[in-house]
Amino acid sequence: MKKRENPSAKPYMVPALERGMRILELLSEHPAGLAMSDMAPLGLPAASLYRMLATLAELGYVVRGEQDRYRLGRKLLTLGYRSIDESSLLENALGPMRDLRDRTGETAMLGVLYGGEGVVIESVKSNRAVCVSVRIGHHYPLHTAAPAKAMLAFLPDGERDALLRRITYTGFTDKTIRNAAKLKSELRRIRQTGIAFDRGEELRELRCAGAPILNVKGYPVAAIWIGGPESRLDEAALKSCGEMVKEAAEQIQQRLI
Repeated sequence: MKKRENPSAKPYMVPALERGMRILELLSEHPAGLAMSDMAPLGLPAASLYRMLATLAELGYVVRGEQDRYRLGRKLLTLGYRSIDESSLLENALGPMRDLRDRTGETAMLGVLYGGEGVVIESVKSNRAVCVSVRIGHHYPLHTAAPAKAMLAFLPDGERDALLRRITYTGFTDKTIRNAAKLKSELRRIRQTGIAFDRGEELRELRCAGAPILNVKGYPVAAIWIGGPESRLDEAALKSCGEMVKEAAEQIQQRLI
């Protein structure tokens, strides 16, 4: 007689792989990282959890940081790049990015938050001889970059605070924000206006204006921004570009709905 199949069984599940994926999913919810003791909800024996984390770290999917806290590594982002051209975000952003480049005359860029940094995922380069040129995958600091501040301003409080605790506030120029109190004040202003600026905070002669791209729940899934030399972007020009960047972000948001 034929053996009856158990409808609740999962014969093709690989237990070790499932455990590894559960670890990655848990870490994705905690950008600041977790200690092994914080991963108790996974229900894994300590020895097994340690081996899984060691394997993921060796492969580059997890990073073991200070105080033995584990967080996601850049390897996951690298894998995402391989299919990024299929992304709904990019498909809907490229048109508005090209329009923004043409309207402002400056390079238009698209970025996301990843761990404790921002990452460029697309760029439409200016046609001008002197312009900003960045490679896909370039990382930028959270306390200086216009796109990073634009996204931070609209994050849920807990997630934003976790990221702020990881910032070292490296001073790049005399314009760099050097402490959490000043950055929080800046983020409150950005949340009111919807536009973030970088007035020489990382590179003295660079000016940038950025805006968040929000999903239907108001969560910042990305940011769009322009960047150019101070010689072209005085305060009036920078603010004008900021309004155009905000319009481009809103266009992308409508396309994503």
